Amino acid sequence: MIVNVILAILVLSVIIIVHEFGHFIVAKANGVTVLEFALGFGPKLIHFKKGETVYSIKLLPFGGSCMMLGDEFMEAQTDEDEDEQADEKDGKAKTLEEEYDADRAFSNKSVWSRIAIIAAGPLFNFLLALILSIIMIGVDGYDLCTVDKVYDNSPAQEAGLAEGDTILKINGDKMSCSREYSFYRYYNAAKTMNITYERDGQKYTTQLTPQYTKLSSYKMGVVIEPDCTIQSVTKDSPAEAGGMQAKDIILSVDGIAMENSTQFTEYLNQSTGETLSVVVSRNGNQVTLAVTPQLVEQESYYTGLASYGEYVKLSPAQTIVCAFKEVGYWIEIVIESLGMMFTGQVGINDLTGPVGTVSVMSSVVESSKPAGTVAVLMTLFSLAIMISANLGVMNLLPLPALDGGRLVFFILEVLRGKPVKKEHEGMVHFVGMILLMLLMVYVMFKDIRGLF
Repeated sequence: MIVNVILAILVLSVIIIVHEFGHFIVAKANGVTVLEFALGFGPKLIHFKKGETVYSIKLLPFGGSCMMLGDEFMEAQTDEDEDEQADEKDGKAKTLEEEYDADRAFSNKSVWSRIAIIAAGPLFNFLLALILSIIMIGVDGYDLCTVDKVYDNSPAQEAGLAEGDTILKINGDKMSCSREYSFYRYYNAAKTMNITYERDGQKYTTQLTPQYTKLSSYKMGVVIEPDCTIQSVTKDSPAEAGGMQAKDIILSVDGIAMENSTQFTEYLNQSTGETLSVVVSRNGNQVTLAVTPQLVEQESYYTGLASYGEYVKLSPAQTIVCAFKEVGYWIEIVIESLGMMFTGQVGINDLTGPVGTVSVMSSVVESSKPAGTVAVLMTLFSLAIMISANLGVMNLLPLPALDGGRLVFFILEVLRGKPVKKEHEGMVHFVGMILLMLLMVYVMFKDIRGLF
């Protein structure tokens, strides 16, 4: 368990370092003095100075910084380094501007240089996600949006779809992988689908209208992600009564390994109400639960097709193409999830901070151990892709204290022909930072409470 936590923290640290390295390397390329390059917050554990830059690792590993000369928002002097930066001269301490070349200050660079430096952090996160995607897909393959099953007398059969077809678009939205199809169907169940698909190298189009039905089926009361991670457990449901919890990963049912959410749903639909033996991975441990599904009558929209999400090997060229699709998929998921926050489909209690992320990563790593070292490594790569893409998008949001918020002020400077007053910009970022810290504290408290 401790090893899993350490691995999770290391993965998060690498993602943060890559983000800050983006700022760092582009700042250096633009001739900006970098005062400190740090991983973490709080007191320093390890630090050394090379050239003009102090490199440090701090107590709390969840975050980092790239402090530049003349960057009023980030610039700070640190304990021991103050002595080095405040050499006495004629009885007076030197300021940073006196200690270093003012021409190398961030604030004295062109607005386009400052835009490049700030945008580099999120862009490097996307680059990291792309590189890891190429490696992961090269090893494991990719879950193309292939039609694996078409049921008789179903809307899918009437639309002319056949097993082996590859769905390319639905209503103009690209379907890069089976996971994307599942996500689309979950939030657009009743929508008529104009489908573009490929068969034997040829593209075709068809229209599929889901069939409205009232079904009697057995349900547990869980919402699960494609990889069988439980997203949420309905209150007073069979799942809750059986001890299932959010963030559990379903490994098997009645001794049958569950490889994806579609397989789990189909198995549940075929049950007859008997108590099922469900093995889940929870915080790195395997837990066996007895869950008795409940017969539920519900309205649904039936398509009659299934995409199991099986991974297939690809050529090198296809691997690179699908790597871009993989990064695009996670960027799209983050953006759509943010949209659901504004519509009330997702609430603040659904947010996960560093503590919750480490907990989930630790559990996922533990569940992949039986498959071997390569499986563990690819699991870590998959998580790193998701988190890195998430961090890139979140930092580009036009909110105060984030990279995106800073970019807004630089764009205003381009449009106005002059910068916004520093005190006004500083106040906006200060308020944003306070609100962001309050949100982080709340989410961290929620995540810690969820561990017990």
